[in-house]
Amino acid sequence: MKVLCTICARGGSTGLQNKNIKIIKGLPLIHHTINQAIKSKLFNKIVVSSDSNKILNISNKKKIDYLIKRSKKLSSSSTPKIPAIRDALIKAEKKFNIKFDYVMDLDVSSPLRNISDIKDSFKKIIKFKKEILFSVCESRKNPYFNMVEEKNGSTTLVKKKGNFFTRQSSPRVFDMNASIYIWKRKTLLTQNSLFIKNNSFFIMPYERSIDIDSLTDFKLVKHFMK
Repeated sequence: MKVLCTICARGGSTGLQNKNIKIIKGLPLIHHTINQAIKSKLFNKIVVSSDSNKILNISNKKKIDYLIKRSKKLSSSSTPKIPAIRDALIKAEKKFNIKFDYVMDLDVSSPLRNISDIKDSFKKIIKFKKEILFSVCESRKNPYFNMVEEKNGSTTLVKKKGNFFTRQSSPRVFDMNASIYIWKRKTLLTQNSLFIKNNSFFIMPYERSIDIDSLTDFKLVKHFMK
């Protein structure tokens, strides 16, 4: 079985400027994800995709199999990530003359995952024969209990089905934590959504699920890494 790891890192970042190469615990942020991918020993090839030469040059200091210069078309803040991952798969298969069975994308902005998260999430997609798997953590807010939205000038619960008076009695819900995404090859090449029928999720604890989108997130991750 052949598995490709993609690490996608745009140069532009609206929430926190240059976040993918900001120094945290003595290393550029992207190096933490690269190190995890290497140490997992799960992947046949590891590739980094970026529109930024600076990010690619920094990534080149690690044992990366292929540095992919991403086009501007796939690098804007409004571009979905799946096309960029698909582009990395197509280019990697052409480069190495390999047809991969699975693709795992590790997000640079979620560096608190550990090696067992990478290995165990992959074991789960294989065991249950799913086409897509992504990582989540238990939500700290619940749409059946304490998440609201405004409709027609009034405020109401997001989910109005049922009467739940505590978060613990409400249906269990999860946050996507933007850490791990896995696809079967054919599914990645043909689907533009994670939410297909044959998908699943892998649960991670909150303390390994912080996604860096702001300076506050960055400080929080820095604290947890200590």
